[in-house]
Amino acid sequence: MTSPFEMRTHLLARSLESAGLGLALLSDPDSIAYYGGYWNYLGMEFGRPTLMIMRPGQAPVILTPLMESDMCAAMSWVGDIRPWTDGGREWRDLLIGLLGSPATATPIGIEATRLPNVIAAEIREQLPARILTDIAPLIAEQRMIKSPDEIAIMRQAGEVAIAMMDAAADAIGPGVPEFEIALAAMQSGTRRAASLLRDPQDRYVSPLIHNLQILQSGTDTCMVHRRAAVRRLEPGDPVYLCFCGMVSFRNYKLGFDRQFFVGAMTDEQARIQEASVGAQRAALATIRPGIRCEAVNAAAEEAYAAAGFSPGYRTGRSVGMSLLEAPELKRGETRELRAGMTFAVDGGITVPGKGGGRIGDSIVVTEDGFDYLTPYPRDLKVL
Repeated sequence: MTSPFEMRTHLLARSLESAGLGLALLSDPDSIAYYGGYWNYLGMEFGRPTLMIMRPGQAPVILTPLMESDMCAAMSWVGDIRPWTDGGREWRDLLIGLLGSPATATPIGIEATRLPNVIAAEIREQLPARILTDIAPLIAEQRMIKSPDEIAIMRQAGEVAIAMMDAAADAIGPGVPEFEIALAAMQSGTRRAASLLRDPQDRYVSPLIHNLQILQSGTDTCMVHRRAAVRRLEPGDPVYLCFCGMVSFRNYKLGFDRQFFVGAMTDEQARIQEASVGAQRAALATIRPGIRCEAVNAAAEEAYAAAGFSPGYRTGRSVGMSLLEAPELKRGETRELRAGMTFAVDGGITVPGKGGGRIGDSIVVTEDGFDYLTPYPRDLKVL
């Protein structure tokens, strides 16, 4: 039975052929996961690249560190795994040999913004006459529309996210340090993810929820992306939780934000939060196939203006195997929505030095509107 990863690779190969490209080098770990079915946990940050080379009509090849090669072979459908070791020429001669001799005129398709400088420099030095063509738009186009299998995984990621939010809300109270709320979210999300996995078929999928929790309280909610610290909550504090960099299930990411209040909220806090929720609601009301991304953003901006506020950032971004995919819900983005696209859709207001209002959900565009991937209450909530 052909795996979804293999089918995606065949589709990309056809796109490469249509573009007149007979060779592609994938360097983005998320692209290698999308096509190769392998995501490693140790990459360029340690100076150890994993690369995938594709030629239409030929079997793909993955280059990966020797220490990762057994895991790569177990996870990926790709049969040709070329390991390399630290020291000496490492991956360099293997890569250049696969890309062809300096006399070969075949252009090389690359992911221009995701090709590490050290690899780009090696190619330019060893193959100076070769043309490098950016294939990132081809890959982005293919990854925009999620398959039913992908959407099913993202719905499970939504279950993980909701378990995290429920646990975080339960942990909130006067005197509780921020990091304890983050720990509660991570533990609950990990347990929910683990409940969706089975051994041995999921042996290479970690349920562990990690990364630094985006969480602020009090007047620090104006900072948007401050991480959980040791500050203890006080009565009347707003508490903002963003799981955008944390929710990851089977390598699929979601955006999911909520803001709660400790014991009570002021009229001004309520007004700001209601305006944020209203902007998100206005954006969501426009979502359906055929609507331009910039029109979704414009609907949110009109809602902000009607409430007496200005927008602080884009209304949304595509989500999937990467934290940021194309297209985005922002000014100037003219691409039209299509069924199967998945987005994080936000409402957010910042009052410098005082606080803010936040909300965010992930959704999938359907034939006649959208469905929530994070179905969670959106009302103002005092804990």
